Amino acid sequence: MVEIVNYTLFALFPVAMAYAAASDLLTMIIPNRLILALLAVFIVLAPLTGMSWQDFALHWAVGTGVLVIAFLCFAMGWIGGGDAKLAAVIALWMGWSDAVTFVGIASVFGGLLTIVLLGFRRMIVPAFIIRQPWVQRLHDDGMGVPYGIALAAGGLAVYLDSVWMELVIG
Repeated sequence: MVEIVNYTLFALFPVAMAYAAASDLLTMIIPNRLILALLAVFIVLAPLTGMSWQDFALHWAVGTGVLVIAFLCFAMGWIGGGDAKLAAVIALWMGWSDAVTFVGIASVFGGLLTIVLLGFRRMIVPAFIIRQPWVQRLHDDGMGVPYGIALAAGGLAVYLDSVWMELVIG
């Protein structure tokens, strides 16, 4: 049973982050079902890892705090709703010890992504590439930034040193 939990922990979060990033890149949408799945898996796996109730509550407090701040950013039009939910669920997984690092790294990745995207939007893109709907969205000055890519990258960067990897590695 412990090995199944460890393998699930090792693979599930990175796969979910890759899916979130790809979905945001290709559709500018982070599916609610992904957020709900990450919530459900956290609820199931946290007790199986031996996480104390106090740590479990701290993880929820951090996730809730990030959700409140992220939805304020959403209300101001700075990020999308899916980005806010994804940031919150990643912070839930990271907990207090890694959430600040996650936010910092995701912010740096987000800034770099924005700079690259602004440069891309000023390029002339060959017709055979620009015909792709997702490339058209990325190239459109009126569209936002698929910030889920930066959030997923930040989550993956922090995940490697998180409490979850400590549990997997032992």
